[in-house]
Amino acid sequence: MNVSTGTAQELIARSNRLGADPKNTNYAGGNTSAKGRLTDPVTGEDVDLLWVKGSGGDLGTLTEAGLAVLRLDRLQALVGVYPGVDREDEMVAAFDYCLHGKGGAAPSIDTAMHALVDAPHVDHLHPDSGIAIATAADGEELTRAVYGDQVVWVPWRRPGFQLGLDIAAIQAANPQAVGCVLGGHGITAWGDTSEEAERHSLWMIDTAAEYIAENSAPEPFGSVLDGFEQLGAAARRAKAAALAATVRSIASQDRPQVGHFTDSDEVLDFLSRSEHARLAALGTSCPDHFLRTKVKPLLLDLPGTASVEQSIARLRELHTAYRADYQAYYERHADESSPAIRGADPLIVLVPGVGMFSFGKDKQTARVAGEFYVNAINVMRGAEGLSTYAPIDESEKFRIEYWALEEAKLARMPKPKALASRIALVTGAASGIGKAIAHRLAAEGAVVAIADLDLAKAQAAAAEIGGPDVAIGVQADVSEEAAVQAAVDATLLAFGGLDLVVNNAGLSLSRSLLETTAADWDLQHAVMAKGSFLVARAAAKVLIEQGLGGDIVYISSKNSVFAGPSNIAYSAVKADQAHQVRLLAAELGEYGVRVNGINPDGVVQGSGIFAGGWGANRAAVYGVAEEDLGAFYAQRTLLKREVLPEHVANAVFALVGPDLTHTTGLHVPVDAGVAAAFLR
Repeated sequence: MNVSTGTAQELIARSNRLGADPKNTNYAGGNTSAKGRLTDPVTGEDVDLLWVKGSGGDLGTLTEAGLAVLRLDRLQALVGVYPGVDREDEMVAAFDYCLHGKGGAAPSIDTAMHALVDAPHVDHLHPDSGIAIATAADGEELTRAVYGDQVVWVPWRRPGFQLGLDIAAIQAANPQAVGCVLGGHGITAWGDTSEEAERHSLWMIDTAAEYIAENSAPEPFGSVLDGFEQLGAAARRAKAAALAATVRSIASQDRPQVGHFTDSDEVLDFLSRSEHARLAALGTSCPDHFLRTKVKPLLLDLPGTASVEQSIARLRELHTAYRADYQAYYERHADESSPAIRGADPLIVLVPGVGMFSFGKDKQTARVAGEFYVNAINVMRGAEGLSTYAPIDESEKFRIEYWALEEAKLARMPKPKALASRIALVTGAASGIGKAIAHRLAAEGAVVAIADLDLAKAQAAAAEIGGPDVAIGVQADVSEEAAVQAAVDATLLAFGGLDLVVNNAGLSLSRSLLETTAADWDLQHAVMAKGSFLVARAAAKVLIEQGLGGDIVYISSKNSVFAGPSNIAYSAVKADQAHQVRLLAAELGEYGVRVNGINPDGVVQGSGIFAGGWGANRAAVYGVAEEDLGAFYAQRTLLKREVLPEHVANAVFALVGPDLTHTTGLHVPVDAGVAAAFLR
C-alpha cells in the first residue's frame, strides 16, 4: 500500500500525539482515521479511501504498518446489506472485501464508525475524563451540562456496524456537534481537517476533566476506613513480596501468568476508602478495560495491618469463591455458540494498604492490565464525584468478552515461545556465562532478573536484553542472606513470581594447597557453596508456595569431578555444588521442582572470572600465554573446540525447556569432551 499521501502521514502524526499522553487514551485503546483520495493503479481513476488504525495497534506507536486501508465506496455500500445487530460478526468479515490493494493491517470492529461518520477525520478515544461522564448514571444529562449542544450522547451500543450507524444518524441530526459521548464506553470527535479533529478531541477531554475538578464531591470514594490506610513504603513492599507467590498461584491455576505490582497513590487511596468494596464489585465498563482486567478484580477484605499468614489464608478462600462466581457468570450468559471459558482466575488482585497485583501472558500485558485498572479507578472517581458510577450490564460485558471476534483475534496471536510466562533469576549475570544465559532465556520468552554484585552492570545488561518488560538488574552479594532475599523480593515485585533459578555467581583463585589461605577457602565457599544454598533456599520457598513446579540449575564445573592442578578451593566448592544438585533434586521433586547442573570447561571469552586474574593464573600453571588459554583448553578436548558462554546457555535452555520435563538430578558436561571429567 502507498501511504505517502499527506492525509495518511497527518493521521499517523496526529495518532502518535494523541496516544503519547495517557490522559487521552489508554495503551492500545481507541482508533483514529482519515479519508482521502488516491489514484487507483489499475484503473487510473481517483478512488476515495479510508485509512484507519488497524486491530490491536497502539496510537502512540502507530506506523504505516498499523493502518488498514479500505475503499470508502464499498464500506458505505455495506449499509444496504447490513443484516442487523444479531449478525454483526458478518460485517467484520465483509471489511476484507473493502480493502484497497493489500489493505495493510486487519480492520478493527470500529471501522464502521470511522467510515460512516460524515467527516474527513475521526478520533475515537478512551480518556478517563470522558469515560467518567459515559459511565455516570445520569451521563446523558451530564453530557449536556458539560458540553452544551456541541457534544451529543449516544446510548450504550456494543462496538460494531450498528454503533457506526447510530453515531452517523446522531451527527446528521446535530450538525453543530463536534463529537459524541458513547454511553459506558468513551468519546468520538471529528473535524474537517486533521488539526480540527485533534483540537476537538482534546477540547472534549480537557473540558470533561475541568468540569469534574470543579464540580466533584470532595470525597467521591467515601471516608478513610479505620485500619485500611496505606502502609509505609518499605512495609507495603515487604508485605507485597511476602504475598506475591500466593497471589501468583491464585492467578495461575488455569495457566501460568506473569505479574506486575503497583502501589501508586491512586490505588492505595482507592483501597483505603469506605466505598472501595462496592465499586470494585461493579467491575470496569469500557470494553478495553474489562478485556484486560476481567469483569471484576479479586479484593482482599482485610486491612493492610493483617498478618501475612492471615492474608494468605483469606486470599485462598476468596480465590475459591472468585472461581465459583466467574463460572456462574459464564454459565448465566453462555449459549451454544459461545467460546469455551478462558479461565476463572482473576487478573487483578487488590490488597488494601499494600497495592495491586495485575497479571497477563507476559510482563507488558500484566503491566498494561494494571494501568487499565488505574484508568478504571480514575473513571469511578469521576463518575462518583458527579453522580453514581453505573457501568454497562454484565451481560453486555460477557457478549464482548466472549465475542467470536475476540476469539478470532486471540487465535491470530503468534504461538508462544518455549519459555513464555516463565520468570527467571540468574546470578552473576552481568557478564560471561550468566549474561549469555539471561540473553538465551529472554530470547525464548522468559522474563529475567539479572543479579550481580555490580548493580550498574546488571542494569546495563538488562537494558541490552530489552528493558523492564523483559529484564531487570538487581544487586546481590549471594554470600549475604539478606541480599539474596532482597534480590528474590525484587524479582517477585517486578514479575509477580519465580519459576527458574540459575546459580551462576562465582569466582576463583588459582592456587596450590600450600598457597591457599583460609581466607581464600572461605571466600570461594561463601560465594559458591553458601551462595548457591542461600539462593536455592529462598527460591524454593517461592516455588513451593506457587505450586507451579520450577527449575533450579547450578553452573558447576568439570572441576567438580576432574582433579586439576593448583585449584583445590575452587574444585572442592564445585564438588559441593554438584552434590547440592543431587540433594535438592531428591528433596524438591515432590513439588515438581527439577534441579540439574552443568559442568563447563574453562570459558574464557567474556568471562569476568578469567578477566579478573584467574585467566593469567591458569595460563601460568599450564605454561601458555594468557591470550592462548582458550585455544589451549580446546586442544585438550576430544572435539578440539573452545567452549563459549553461548554453549553453556544452550545447555541451560535444554534443561529448562519443553523437551526434558522428566529429567532431574542430572549434570550435563559442556566441555567439548574432557575424558578425565567423564561422569561415572
